[in-house]
Amino acid sequence: MSRPGPLLRTAIGRLRRAGLAMARQDAERLLAEAIGTTRLGLYLEPDRVIPPEPLEEFRRLLDRRVLHEPLQYLVGWEEFRGLRLRVGPGVFIPRPETELVVERALALLPDRPARAVDLGTGSGAIALALAAARPAVRVWAVERSAEARAWAEANVAGLGLGDQVVLLAGDLWAPLRGLGLEGTVDLVVSNPPYIPAEQLAELPEEVRAHEPLEALDGGPGGLALHRRILEGAPALLRPGGVLLLEIGEGQTAPLAELAAAGGVFEAPAFHRDLVGIERVLEARRR
Repeated sequence: MSRPGPLLRTAIGRLRRAGLAMARQDAERLLAEAIGTTRLGLYLEPDRVIPPEPLEEFRRLLDRRVLHEPLQYLVGWEEFRGLRLRVGPGVFIPRPETELVVERALALLPDRPARAVDLGTGSGAIALALAAARPAVRVWAVERSAEARAWAEANVAGLGLGDQVVLLAGDLWAPLRGLGLEGTVDLVVSNPPYIPAEQLAELPEEVRAHEPLEALDGGPGGLALHRRILEGAPALLRPGGVLLLEIGEGQTAPLAELAAAGGVFEAPAFHRDLVGIERVLEARRR
C-alpha cells in the first residue's frame, strides 16, 4: 500500500538527483494534484492509502518533472495574486516579480470607472488581477500568440471577468486602433519580453526548452518591445495617465533615456523587487 510519506521521500530524492532546486515543493504539489488534495492535506492525512489510478498519475507527472518540464504545465495552473490561472504549453508562466507591476498599478488606479490596456497579456495574469481587484476598471488585453490567447480566454471565462476584460488579437497597438481609446486610457501596463537575445542560451533548461520564445526574447539588449511601447503609449494615455513596464536587471539607464525622448513623459520612476532589482518602470504622461 502506498502512502504519502514514503512516496514523497522517494520522489524528492529523484528530483534532487535531477538537479531541481525546489524538489520538496515540486514533489508535494505533484502528489497533491494527482490525488486531489493540497500540500497541507498530504500531512493532515499521513495514513491515507493512495489508490492505483492516482498513484500511476503521480508517477507519470514525476517522470516528466525529472525531465525538467515546467511544474505549472504539469499541474495545469499557477496562482497569481490569489487567482488560479490555467497555464500550459504555449503560454508564459506568471512569475512573482510581475505581482509588483500589479501592486503598483492598483496604487495608481482609482476605485471608480477607469480604462487600462495590458499589452502582451499572455495568460491574462495582469489584466485579470486588475479586474478582480477593481470591479469598475475595464481592461483591453492584447495578445499576438493564438496559443497564449487561448489560455487567456479560458482564464477570463473561468474567473467570470468577461464583462471587464476585453481580449484582442494582434501585435501591440494594432488591434487597439479604431476603438476610440486615443487620449482616454488611465493606465498602460505590460510585462514584455526583456531577456537580451544574446543571453537566451543562459536561461534554465525548463524555461529555454518549454516556454514560448517570443515571451522571453527581448531582442538585442532586451529592449525591442519596450521601445515600441514607449513610442506608442502617449497616443492612448490621457494627460496624467501612466505607463508601467516590467524590466530586467541593468536596463534602467537606457530605458530612462528612451522615456525622456520627445518630452512626452515626466522623469520616470523605478520600483525595486524583493531582492532589490529595479523591476518596474513608471512613466507619467505630461
